[in-house]
Amino acid sequence: MEGSFLNILALSALVLLVAVTGGVIYLTLMEWRDRRLREQEKREMRRSSPPKR
Repeated sequence: MEGSFLNILALSALVLLVAVTGGVIYLTLMEWRDRRLREQEKREMRRSSPPKR
C-alpha cells in the first residue's frame, strides 16, 4: 500500500516537472520569437521613415 502511494506520488511529481519544463520552454520560445519580430519591425520602420534634417 505505501509503495503504491509512493509510486503514484513519484509519477505525479515527474508529470508536473515535465509540464512545468515544457511551459517554460514554450514561453521562452514565444518571447524569443516576439523579440525577433519587434526588432524586425523596428528595422523596417527605420528604412521607411524619411531622413531627418
